Amino acid sequence: MPHAELPLRRHTLVTLTAAGWGAAFARDPALASDPLVRAWAEHGRQLIVRRASPDEADAGRVPLGLPLPPSAGKRRIALNVTADALATVGPLPTLTDVLAAAPAAWHAPLRELDALGTRCGVQGRVFGSLAWQALTGDSYLSASSDLDIVFPLPDAASLAPLLDGLAAIDARAPMRIDGELLRADGAGVNWRELHARMPDVAVKTAIAVELMRADAFTGGTR
Repeated sequence: MPHAELPLRRHTLVTLTAAGWGAAFARDPALASDPLVRAWAEHGRQLIVRRASPDEADAGRVPLGLPLPPSAGKRRIALNVTADALATVGPLPTLTDVLAAAPAAWHAPLRELDALGTRCGVQGRVFGSLAWQALTGDSYLSASSDLDIVFPLPDAASLAPLLDGLAAIDARAPMRIDGELLRADGAGVNWRELHARMPDVAVKTAIAVELMRADAFTGGTR
């Protein structure tokens, strides 16, 4: 069992032990009767830590999401488990990790984003359809898919260059680039809100979405 401090940050990837899956199926008969979810468990595929819903008040449980591909109805399965159900805990794939699964037209923007992160001292990672396509080998992307990314919130000197660089790459990319900048505690804000210099921004935490002064989120930098 991995050492995991709760609550785990949103966007963390986990796998479950066999006993963990067994407990999840025992707790939720709908999961147990779903052949697609059972196949996911049998293949030992990853799940992603999501924001807890209002009725998931138990801080000792980990809220998880399982996104089925479009061919399986593009359903989003929600479950939660105890910490001892976790077999592995790890980060999202990097921008270079997903290159092989990405459309050819996306390769240049992905490399540009990776280089931008290097210049700003932060490593970009990928979630959403491209991440799941890379992680599972199944087809998740469509012609209208966005690229979903996260960057750690950089230091004060690198924040404006990162935001301006994201906007420049997004303006010429063949797909929309969406995503968040994440604070060390896992709270995140959409990069577009920060780039627009909005005074107040929507901050996604482990349990809620809160309106906050932008300078409070960034530590006083704009």
